[in-house]
Amino acid sequence: MNPTDNRRGALFMTASMAGFAVEDVFVKAAARSMPLGQVLLVIGLVGVVTFGTMARSRGEALLPPAFLSRAMLIRSAFEVVGRLFYGLAITLTALSTTSAILQATPLVVVAGAALVFGEKVGWRRWLAVLIGFGGVMVILRPGADFTVLSLLAVVGLLGFAGRDLSTRAAPKGMSNRQLGCLGFAMLATAGAILLAVTGGAVVPGPEGWLKLAGGAVFGILGYHALTSAMRTGEVGAVTPFRYTRLVFAMILAMVLFGERPDAATWVGAALIVGSGVFALRRAAKLEKRT
Repeated sequence: MNPTDNRRGALFMTASMAGFAVEDVFVKAAARSMPLGQVLLVIGLVGVVTFGTMARSRGEALLPPAFLSRAMLIRSAFEVVGRLFYGLAITLTALSTTSAILQATPLVVVAGAALVFGEKVGWRRWLAVLIGFGGVMVILRPGADFTVLSLLAVVGLLGFAGRDLSTRAAPKGMSNRQLGCLGFAMLATAGAILLAVTGGAVVPGPEGWLKLAGGAVFGILGYHALTSAMRTGEVGAVTPFRYTRLVFAMILAMVLFGERPDAATWVGAALIVGSGVFALRRAAKLEKRT
């Protein structure tokens, strides 16, 4: 693949991460005036309709048999967990902290691939995984400053990592539109579960509807840009740009919510991002050798 494709893929990936970071802002803002479950449910349903319409326009089934396979059911369960607890984390804790912890997902995937699928992981990548986990511990600060709410982001991280690992065992041949429809369906499911527990649904005012629309639009655009990125450039060249999400999240959290990440958060984030980029680059280099 030529360098131009890699540059375009990197731009798509960066745009995708910007979209997801803005989506998080709208979700956090909307959840101030209505239940989080309602926010996730509405955004999820808008995404389902959007990707479902795109799939049908291409003559693709909305519920292909592959969706009911064991691997896809496991993937869906993990995605519900990830969506639910990540939504709770960005609502109840600092957006900058939650976003930093989420960046450890690729490292958990590396460890999971070795332990679950028996993939060969050399000592360098295992060291990167340990350093990344150390970064998470630095952010969590076990001890006097630790709170149970800090674990919400960790559970969300494990849910997303489980989803990514399950995707490796999923049947091939499903389009990005079908996967997008399924992903947003799981977001809606997570919202419905949470709303059933908490109750309190309200009729949003004009500002509330704008926040919901903003979350849906940027979430859909982020997902679309993500699939374009993975199809345009080499995985090893494009995937490290996932970490730009943390940059966008930190800036938005400081500007819009007045958050001021402390030194521990910055150090932990640097450890996570640095080790993650190394692990991804190392994997790409080994793949080229084979």
